[in-house]
Amino acid sequence: MNKNGSYLKIKSNDPIILEELIYSYSNALVRYAYCYVGSSAAAEDIMEDAFAALFVKKLTFYAPEQARSWLYKCVHGKAVDYLRRHRREVPLGDVENVLAGSDMEQSFLRKERNQILFRSMQALPQQYRQVLTLGYFDGFSVPEICQILGKSAKQVYNLQSRAKAALKEILIKEGFNYEELS
Repeated sequence: MNKNGSYLKIKSNDPIILEELIYSYSNALVRYAYCYVGSSAAAEDIMEDAFAALFVKKLTFYAPEQARSWLYKCVHGKAVDYLRRHRREVPLGDVENVLAGSDMEQSFLRKERNQILFRSMQALPQQYRQVLTLGYFDGFSVPEICQILGKSAKQVYNLQSRAKAALKEILIKEGFNYEELS
């Protein structure tokens, strides 16, 4: 809200606002798309398509969270479309580029732990990966996840519970102990 108590309008075709949104959400959207498609190049294309759609549609939002939710929902739809078009292709080669982001000075143990976590996440069914990625890595609330995935709150809670249990089981098989998982 601004000083007058009214909500600010965020116009998606404003270049300054669009640049701010790109700066704030592009890396997270690429990681989210990558969880679907398994290719960093395709994930970046999907993210760019989502921002292009946002600019072309000339939408108005009353809070940055609305724009964020819309972008994630758009990336979700574009990733599903990509998978429909490329059903037989699933390259998984460039995991490191997506997880590293801009901080290249990670310790070896942290890097190894991230790789194990990523492999474990990839072993989960797609719905479990989606819910964990949105809820824990991207920080969405359950109502926002419901909106993005088009599911009820009960379905999201059930998916989160099952996904955490399945991930915990996989991580224990990988050698993590219970204290590290809490």
